[in-house]
Amino acid sequence: MYCINEPLTCSKGRINSQELVTLNVGGKILTTRSSTLKQFPPPRLARMLDGRDQEFRMVDGHFFVDRDGVLFSFILDFLRTHQLLLPTDFSDYLRLQREAVFYELDSLVDLINQELLQPKPELLEVHFFIGTLKFFFRVFGSCSKTIEMLTGKITVFIEQPSAPTWSTDPFPQMTLLPLPPQRPSCHDLVFQCGSDSATDSQIRYVSIKPDNRKLANGTNVLGLLIDTLLKEGFHLVSTRTVSSEDKTECYSFERMKSPHALTVSKTLKPETTIMLEQAQKKK
Repeated sequence: MYCINEPLTCSKGRINSQELVTLNVGGKILTTRSSTLKQFPPPRLARMLDGRDQEFRMVDGHFFVDRDGVLFSFILDFLRTHQLLLPTDFSDYLRLQREAVFYELDSLVDLINQELLQPKPELLEVHFFIGTLKFFFRVFGSCSKTIEMLTGKITVFIEQPSAPTWSTDPFPQMTLLPLPPQRPSCHDLVFQCGSDSATDSQIRYVSIKPDNRKLANGTNVLGLLIDTLLKEGFHLVSTRTVSSEDKTECYSFERMKSPHALTVSKTLKPETTIMLEQAQKKK
């Protein structure tokens, strides 16, 4: 919850029907008092009431504006209570700020800025399946760039016979075929090491840059992967057994992202352009 230090006044008694205002914001119908819409200067919504803003049109007795009605419901709640209350899973801060700029609510823009400037942790999970001779890894990340970085570091090598298949040599020379991890989506990657059975000649090895070792043992690969994540600034926050029957373990990591700064350009009317840029690090 975010608040501004400004008292909220409300009148008592009956509400005059002429004081009620109904808005159609992108198809969402909302009704409030005209005094609620005049809370903060400069009052663009007040200009709407006076018919002095061309973005708002009177349609079927409602003030219509082609904006996001769901986000405006949060804005209207802010005007009523002077508090910014958002769901715990809310993430559309930039879109909400864009709407606040459109309605010229500088106080609300400032509150959203405070939330955006707070560093957010980046989350990553490593799922490790322990087989008899084969080991599976699945890495989930909240940041696709981190998954892309790990994909560039991890290489799976599969043993392949270098001699032609028609060769009668009982012990053909083997070569290692490099393959990248699989990418089911932009937020996860999958790879494995070891072999299917004791008689399986096709063994999978894993190498994680900058380490040049090619490892087939899953426990050794897990240790190298964890060490790589720690060097990238992640912190191990928890470990748990996902399934004792399947022998699946989960390792959860966090890394604090660098804070971002918002630059607001007020040269364009009536919409203000919002640009998100990386905050400069102190040297």
